[in-house]
This record gives sequence, structure tokens and C-alpha cells, in this order.
Amino acid sequence: MADPTQQLPPGWAAEWDPANQRFLFIETATGRSQWEPPPQIPTAPTDAHAPSSSPPPGHAHAKRRQYAAGQTQAYYGTGDAFQEPSYGAPGVQQQPAPTAQLFTPGLAAEQGFAGQQQPPYHAPPAQEPQYINAPGFGQEPVYYPPTAPINQLADQFSQMGMGMGQKPLQLYTTNLLTSPPDPRELARPPPEIRLPPNSCITTSPYANAEYSYQRCTLNSIPTTSSLLSKSKIPLGLVITPYRTVKEGDQPVPLVADTVIARCRRCRTYINPYVQFIDGGNRWRCCMCNMSNEVPQLFDWDQGQNQPGDRWARDELNHSVVEFVAPTEYMVRPPQPAVYVFLIDVSHTAVQSGMVATATRTILENLDRIPNEDDRTKVAFVAFDTSLYFFSLPPGTTDSSMLVVSDVEDVFLPKPTDLLVNLAEAKASLESLLGRINDMFQDNHTVGSALGPALQAGFKLMAPIGGKIIVLSASLPSIGPGALKNREDPKILGTSKESTLLQAASPFYKTFAIECSRAQVSVDMFLFSSAYQDVASLACLPHYTSGQTFFYPAFNASRTEDAIKFAHEFGEVLAMPIMLEAVMRVRASKGLRMASFHGNFFVRSTDLLAMPAVPTDQSYVIEIQIEDTITAPFVVLQTAVLHTTCYGERRIRVITLALPTTSSLSEVFASADQVAIATLLANKAVERSLTHKLEDSRDAILQRMVDILLSYKSSMTAAGAGASAQLAISENLKMLPVLVLGLLKNVGIRQSAQIPPDLRAYAQALLTSLPSQTLIPYIHPTFYSLHNMPPEVGTVGESGIIMPTPLPLTSERLERHGLFLIEDGQTIFMWVGRDAVPQLILDVFNLPSYEVLRGGKMTLPVLDNPFSQRIHAIIQKTRELRRGVYYPHLYVVKEDGEPPLRLWALSCLIQDRADVLPSYQQFINQLKDKVNGANNY
Repeated sequence: MADPTQQLPPGWAAEWDPANQRFLFIETATGRSQWEPPPQIPTAPTDAHAPSSSPPPGHAHAKRRQYAAGQTQAYYGTGDAFQEPSYGAPGVQQQPAPTAQLFTPGLAAEQGFAGQQQPPYHAPPAQEPQYINAPGFGQEPVYYPPTAPINQLADQFSQMGMGMGQKPLQLYTTNLLTSPPDPRELARPPPEIRLPPNSCITTSPYANAEYSYQRCTLNSIPTTSSLLSKSKIPLGLVITPYRTVKEGDQPVPLVADTVIARCRRCRTYINPYVQFIDGGNRWRCCMCNMSNEVPQLFDWDQGQNQPGDRWARDELNHSVVEFVAPTEYMVRPPQPAVYVFLIDVSHTAVQSGMVATATRTILENLDRIPNEDDRTKVAFVAFDTSLYFFSLPPGTTDSSMLVVSDVEDVFLPKPTDLLVNLAEAKASLESLLGRINDMFQDNHTVGSALGPALQAGFKLMAPIGGKIIVLSASLPSIGPGALKNREDPKILGTSKESTLLQAASPFYKTFAIECSRAQVSVDMFLFSSAYQDVASLACLPHYTSGQTFFYPAFNASRTEDAIKFAHEFGEVLAMPIMLEAVMRVRASKGLRMASFHGNFFVRSTDLLAMPAVPTDQSYVIEIQIEDTITAPFVVLQTAVLHTTCYGERRIRVITLALPTTSSLSEVFASADQVAIATLLANKAVERSLTHKLEDSRDAILQRMVDILLSYKSSMTAAGAGASAQLAISENLKMLPVLVLGLLKNVGIRQSAQIPPDLRAYAQALLTSLPSQTLIPYIHPTFYSLHNMPPEVGTVGESGIIMPTPLPLTSERLERHGLFLIEDGQTIFMWVGRDAVPQLILDVFNLPSYEVLRGGKMTLPVLDNPFSQRIHAIIQKTRELRRGVYYPHLYVVKEDGEPPLRLWALSCLIQDRADVLPSYQQFINQLKDKVNGANNY
């Protein structure tokens, strides 16, 4: 393949995108980017309404075409640029499957988008071999939505309003009725942050926060709250302060000289957006304009013991830095990391194989538990209806078990040797872990004293703090925190269902707050095959900044179950956690942090207490504009004070600078659809707990309608009148499908069939996953494997080359095909009923489709290129995202078990399912609401 960078017309640049394994083409004059290569010889646009620069992909510049009702596949195009399927239907020539075979439930009788079709932009039609976004594409005199003149006017006004010299973002309008969602859009970076000239004192490319650490829903902040409320876009910050640093990522620089310059008034840390004044002896704060003295040792290189270069200091060149904190940042000396394991050893836990798998995993990962300074301490407490402590005296490999059966008033049976140093007691710990499962092998006790076990674990570690890791396989039934089975099929799907998602007992919240005060965090691993009340138990991780993991119907005799749990548990054990953390977000004058979402406890108005911060956990903060902002740009700074698990007190500071604007068009052009969807997911969960599930769905839908209504009335010629279109800015065109995905997510979906435990766990994920993992959870990824191009699944410049994602509709499923659908938690491999025997043999090592069994499985490793490529894609899918999750692989046969088929198909969110609309119906609903059909 020729290098696209050598074939570009003037004014274009190509940039390799490692996430999508393909080139992104950037128009240097405007900064606009697109996936399709630019046309070689641009022709002058003849369309009177065309914008001055070529519109982005999917822009409605082509002649409208009529298609027969129901044939929505034509909406996407039949071929997806891969013209060489490796495995066709038996006895059929290699060609795309005819549309007649495809069927989407609930779409057959619909008009779909038939009235307003465009040629697809996935595969341009043969008779017009131009790219659809080329200037002058489709030269016929067509009616084009009169948004371009409005844009030009809005841009002129915004330029007049800016007066600061930076180029405003270009606003492109797209019609949702005629531009189908393209999943590749979600991999694009958010709209560019265009700061005024000289706002930053460095030219470093790392001077503004990388969006995987901190991203805002708007990359241009409105100067007034009335402008913000006019746009209807929620203003919020999505923060992942400890996102993992993967290979190829920029490491976080460490400022080790303990010289920390902070504003005397607002306590902001010095950053690339301050100004040096008075000959460099003072600096002006970018938040409150206070003038501060530069610390004496700021320009001194302590390592070399000589004058240093101020401009080389990391905190003036990097927006994400970590400072080594001096003693004044410590309430007490840094404490050792402490891990207390509470292991359920009741009959169900032992029989399911959970105890054996858990103890073996801890044993295998003892050396991975953070313990660089040899101070880490561990303790083990087993429980059923009694508590079993293990005493590990130093200098011996023996351990003795001490039983406490009084669970109403818990006490520690021994003052010492229960919490032991990991390095010193390693031999006795290895011996104990090898024996725990055998000790309880014949345990027939049914019941769980989880509450008392938690109290015992807390007593063991309260003076120090640390992490309690709970492994529980049944509903707590004895002592404090006992719960009853409240699962009632009659109230599922009714307005009372939300009561099942709230904690049943106050014990868990009050205990969690006690833990938070003592710097104790709780992680929950839940395994029950029956009702376990995840909603109540997830309270503990929620308020103590822990994590919840749920393995419904866990059975270690199924290898897949054991591997998934062992992988995730092992990663949690090895995770470099941050202890005794507090987080505060500061912002420029006029902005205020209004409400907080995520796993923490709000200690004072804006101080978030996090006893232990796991990596890749996300937090969302809503922001209010209190006063008119007069500054040309604002700064948002997150600071997390913490102790590393190696005993060093540090401060991680993340600084994000954003321009301000008084132009509504620029507010829309700067909106980040991924951040907005992340914020809406958090708000939806909160509302479902404070109100009802139905209220939460209505609130999200209404927010989407409000944004579309605001855009139509302010940014298009239709104004307040009815319109034949549904207009939105190009950078927000995936928001409706993300909102639809959220409405169809297990956490808030309308259904009377979802068990409360699954719903509660989904809600825990919605409020803690970082955007990179949350987006596939609400908008799964869908690949076609049987006809992927030859390079897919092989190693390219940036690792394994992945297939192009398809739109989430079952119209793309072919009877002879092999498809992969994944949402970050589960991977489905869909096998069509007419798949050729060779395909089944190459992938599953079985003679034919009839012999293949559906369900959870591990693919055999076979000695053929196709099998190896599929293994590479699955492996990359499991490693692609940040986080510890190891998704199960399910093989789904087209005519297999209905529950499994429906589960896999529910990931195809653009189809109609149950009472939930298809994407076409949803867009039409939005159009009716926006045009006022339901507003009178």
C-alpha cells in the first residue's frame, strides 16, 4: 500500500492513529480532521450554500435518493471497502449478502429513513467514485440546509467577540436524519482546545492536560451562565487522575526537590499558565490574579548543587506532574500498605471453587503485591456464621486458627500475629494459603456473617488504614449488616423497582463512613448464584473509593470462570494503589464545583476523601458559572494529595486550560460528546436512586431534546418553527446514539426481566469506569471477521491491526458470517447458520456448524493463519482498554439458545428491542419532540 502521506494535495497532513490503526487526515488551514483521504484535485464548489471549506465526512452534500421501505442497509452501504471475503456462503460467489436476507426486528414495517436517503459514506457508490466530502461532490443543484450562511455569520460575530487573535472553532451542521452514526467517530480526539496567544509560558506539547486524564464537556467555556443554559449542554469535568501509563504513553514527571510554589490566596499550584512579573521574582496566579513570590530555591538545581534553568522545570512544561510532598503535607508519617482479606468459607463458597481459586491467586501473586520497602502488612480472616482468624507467629511456618463465634460483639482473639509483615511471614503465608481450602473442604455451614467480619477487619487495621478485600459468595445473614432476600419479580419494571437499587440496611453506609475516616478502603468481589443484594454491598466501595466486582453464578470447574476471576483479582492485588488520598478541584474566578459523582466521600464542601485510589477509576464533577467570566481563558486544576504504596507522600496535579467564548456557535463547536455521555451516565444513575428509574430515563431523553432544540432555534434557519431536519453540530452527531445506548444499558433500561443484582452492578460500572471503557460499555464495538482484509489481525506499525467497526445493527449480520461484538465486559462471537465448514474448522476445529456448541468458551489455538489472526484480535480487545477487566468470550449461534442470542443482540443498540426503539425510531421521536409534536 502506498504511503498516504506522500500522496496528499497541498494543505493536508496525515497522522497515524494507533487506536484505529489507520491514518487521520488533517486540513492544516482549519485543523479539521477526517478518516477519508482528501481528494487529489479539489474542484471549486458550485453549490451556492456550500461553506468555504469542505464539510466533514457525512455532510449532506449529495443528491437525495429514494430507497424502498425497510432497506436501511442501503443507508450504510452494502460493502465496507473489504471486497475479498475469505469465507463466503456455501456455493455462492464472493459478493456481499443480498439485502433480502437481512432482517431487523421491528424495522420491517417501518419507513426507516427511506424518505431522506443519501449515498452512504462507508462505501461511495460505483458511478460516483469521488469521496463524499470532496468540494463540489454531487454538482446537481440540490436544496441544502441553509446552515452555512448562519455559520459564517456566527463565525464573524465570534471573531468580533474574541478580539484575542485565536482562530475560533469552525461549526459544521449535520442532519441526523441523513447522516448515520459512524462508530469510528468515537475514537477521534475531542474538539481542539484553541487558547489565546501567549496564554501559556511554554511551547511544550504537554502544557495542557491529555484528555485521558481530564476532559471537559465543553472545550470553550461560556462567559455567562445564561449562555451556558441557552446551549443546554451540561458543564462538567471528567477526571481519571490515576490512569495507567501504558507502553508509548508519556510518563508523569516527578518534581523531587520539594520546592512547591503555590498561590498564597487560592492555593493553586504553579503551572504553565501563570505569568512571571517583576523581573521573574514574582508570579501572577492564573486563577485569582494574586501576585506571589517565586520560592528561593525555584531556580536552583539541588541534584547538581548549582543554578538551574527555570524554564526546564517540569511543573512549567507539563500539565500533569507529581510533586514529592514535604512534611507540612503530612498529618502523620506515611503508613505502610495494609491488605486484609475476608474470605467467605461457607458451603456455597467452597463448593463453587471460589475459595480454592482465590487462595491460589493470592499465593501466585504474593510477590506482585506492592511491597518495595518491605513494610506491607497482610491479614486473613475467614468467615461463615463464625469468624476464623489466623495467627502467624514470626520465625515459624506454622499458623494457628482462632475461632470467634460471638458475632454480635466482635473482638480480636489475640493482640499480635494476626496482621503480619508480608516479607517476614512469607513462608507461613504460603503454607497457610495452600491449606485454607482443605481446612474448609467439608464445611456444610450455610450463612454469612459478613458484617461482623468487616468489623473484625476494621479493628485489625483501623490504627493504620489500608484496603479490605472481601470475597463473598452469599447474602449476609447473621449479625450486624444482615440482609434479607428482597428480590420481588412483581415489582421489577414498576415505579418501585428503584427501591431495590438502594441500600437495604443503614449499616453499610455508616460503616463505610467510619472506614473513610480511618483511611480504610473496601473492595468487593461477589460470587453468589442466588440474590446477593449487590446494591447494599456496593455501598462500601462507593463511599471508600473501592471497586466492586461481580461474578454471577461463579463456578471454578468452568475454566473460563476461574481464569476471568484469577486475572482480575491478580491485577487488583498488583495494582499500585494510592493511600490516604484527598482530592480538590480548583477553578478560575467565576466557576464553582457544584456536584460530585464517583466512588469517594465528600468530606467538606469540595474536599473528596479517598482512603485508597485504584488506577483507572473515573470521577465526574459538575461545574456552575457563578459570575460573568472576563478572562480570555480559564484554568481547572485537580490536586490529589496521597501516599504511594511505597511510603512516599506525593501530590499529583493535573491542569487544564480552556478558552472562554461569548459565541454560542463556538460553545456547540467545542462540545465533547464522549465527556457529555460520561456525565449523563453518572447523573442518570444518581437520579434513578434519588427518584425512579423512569425519571432517570426521562431526564436523559429530555436533555438530548433540549440540546437539539437549542441548536435548531439558535444555529439553523428554521429557528423556532418546524423543520424537516434534525440538525446538530458535526462534533455532537454521535451523542444521540450514545444516549440511546445509555437508555438501553442494563443499569437503567426499561424492563421487567433484569435481576436487581445485575442492574446494581451495571450502575456501579456506569459511575466508575473511565470514558475510554465506559463508551464501549454503552456503545459496544461490532466487527465482521469472515471478510476482514488480509492485514487485519497481523502486526502493523503500532501493534495488532484491528478491523473497522460496523454500525450496531443486525442488518450487518450475514448468514454465512462470523462477527465479534464486545462491550469491554463481555465478548460475543456470532456464528451465522450458513457458515461454511472450512470456517468452523479453521476457528473452532470442528467439522461443521451443527456440531458447534454455543456458550462460554475458550477458542482453541490452531495452526492456521485465520485462527491466529482471530486470537490476536481477541487478545488485543482484552488488552486495548485501561482497567483490570478480562471479558468472557461467548460463542453465539444464530439459531442457538434464545437467552444468549437476545443478550448478544441487545448489544446492537440501533435495533428495536422489546419496548425500546430502534435508532431510526429514536431519531424520529427526537425530531417530533424538537418540532413540538409532543410539547403542547
